[in-house]
Amino acid sequence: MIIVREITKSFGKVRAVRGVSLELPAGQIAGLLGPNGAGKTTAIRIITGYLPADKGHVAIAGYDTGREAMQARRQIGYLPESAPMYPEMTARGYLEHRGRLYGMDRARRKKAVGEVLERCRVGELASRRIGALSKGYRQRVGLAAALLHDPPVLILDEPTNGLDPSQIREARSLIRELANERTMLLCSHILPEIERTCDRVIIMAGGRVCADGTPEELTGGGGAPRRYTIEVRSNPSAGAGYSIGRLRGVAGVGAIEAAGEQPSDASGGWTRLLVEGEPGAGDLREALAGAAADAGLFVRELRGERDTLEDVFVRTVEADGAAGGAA
Repeated sequence: MIIVREITKSFGKVRAVRGVSLELPAGQIAGLLGPNGAGKTTAIRIITGYLPADKGHVAIAGYDTGREAMQARRQIGYLPESAPMYPEMTARGYLEHRGRLYGMDRARRKKAVGEVLERCRVGELASRRIGALSKGYRQRVGLAAALLHDPPVLILDEPTNGLDPSQIREARSLIRELANERTMLLCSHILPEIERTCDRVIIMAGGRVCADGTPEELTGGGGAPRRYTIEVRSNPSAGAGYSIGRLRGVAGVGAIEAAGEQPSDASGGWTRLLVEGEPGAGDLREALAGAAADAGLFVRELRGERDTLEDVFVRTVEADGAAGGAA
């Protein structure tokens, strides 16, 4: 439904997008992440046809955005982060205006406006001026405008911006519902929101796609934990050094250190340790518990922690920055 092939874009000496390729099939919700300056906004503007690429091409529902620009744009519903609206118009009047711009006849326009007002839960506010609406409700009117012409592709930039927790839950449900009929590209800085909503996560940094996969694939899903927290008790006179020394020899342990925040009963010999597993080491909980028992250490807590999407994001961005610095 969305095909992007090796697009590049430069502004003077700044290379904003560097050979980005994507392919989103029908019915998929893909989340686009990246730090400021990663090239996300430029990539979205190229995909929507707002900007031309220096190289490469984009196709939306089979239409090339360069050779068939108008046909391609008709396939897209776009909600920017700050949707431009006329504050003096009512919500219904604004959507009617958008419908006329799309070339809808009166009957189709009336039907479509009623449907999107209801679907985006703003029907009760249809006669209120947009300037008098809260930011969250203006966001809903913007989403209604993006849906008005029933496009097969939706591109949403920060769609939950300004919404309260209950509205975010409703918006997430609506996005999942819309994905049954459409392909969606969702750009957001709220990582848990991307993780809960999207089937696929694309991370950009330095103008390139640096990671691409399902949330489970990127975070390791049901794989072994990468980090462990263990609380053990030894002779108070031995200190944390004794426990660290006995557990450091466990096969697969990469690094081990005392946690910054220690238990309130540390004076009684309890120590909280942080353990990093080596790549491919597997689950170390049983080995750590066994080594502690062999060393005469009492274990009160042993917890494995898997990567979050935030961990993956930070690691990916930092790796790109290190590679860029080396280059």
